[in-house]
Amino acid sequence: MWTTAHRFGWDGPVNDRDAVLDAFEEHRSTLTGVAYRMLGRFADAEDVVQEAWLRWSRADRDEVREPRAYLVRITTRLALDRLRQVQSRREAYVGPWLPEPVTTDFAAAVPDTAERAVLADSVSLALLVVLESLSPLERAVFVLREAFGFPFPEIATALERSESAVRQLATRARRHVDERRPRFDVDPVQQRDLTERFLAAATGGSLEDLLALLAPDVRLVSDAGGKAKAARRVIESADKVGRFLVAVSNLQVPGLELRFEEINGTPAFVLLAQGRPDTVFSLGITDGRITAVYIMRNPDKLTGVRA
Repeated sequence: MWTTAHRFGWDGPVNDRDAVLDAFEEHRSTLTGVAYRMLGRFADAEDVVQEAWLRWSRADRDEVREPRAYLVRITTRLALDRLRQVQSRREAYVGPWLPEPVTTDFAAAVPDTAERAVLADSVSLALLVVLESLSPLERAVFVLREAFGFPFPEIATALERSESAVRQLATRARRHVDERRPRFDVDPVQQRDLTERFLAAATGGSLEDLLALLAPDVRLVSDAGGKAKAARRVIESADKVGRFLVAVSNLQVPGLELRFEEINGTPAFVLLAQGRPDTVFSLGITDGRITAVYIMRNPDKLTGVRA
């Protein structure tokens, strides 16, 4: 992560630089959160935040009354531009596309269970997958309103739309998300327990044990982008998912290490090859059964996972 303004191209007086950087750093986590939830890629989010810094460093701050609102406005508009650019790339993507996983640490940063659950839900892979089906403006409104609680007038200013138009966008986005998003449990204790049991069953090659954990309508989604071995289509039903996992478990790869991590707000496990993230497994759980298995193998999309 960035630690000095020099990495952003600052060449002004040191005192001014420090003041400008401090003001930016105060809101950087919010800006990164907005950009990541809008784009689904940590690398793209970092690029957007870097560009936001460049614009902030050159801005006439005498004209800026609220730095947070100003920075969120810049970041949102940059993310919208980037989102429109990357959507065409995703149409040519090899195999299923999943958001880029990131290591989170909500349990340590946010001790309150209710607040932690809200944070985890707002960055969950299941939600980010659904957000992909929204229009860019709907996605921006949903993220700013639902994940960060921005008031409608502030969102309207950021998007250069009327408040009534923003409210309509918010209604459509919320309805769409409610219709499509799986209702996953977010209890971290249960998630960790089922993740460990899933791992034991999968690595042990026990179809019977896997079927006991999988919901009948479970879906397995693998994202490798054509850069690693993975299923190129979504696999559905407990029997098909279970048999696929058993087949994969029989392909022993020497030198792999396994580590549990909190990924996108929920316990998951990461396979490391020579100390680098190779595969991320994340589960969606509803009513004590696994309803989704997400497998991320595209090396370009594992940069946000702690090594």
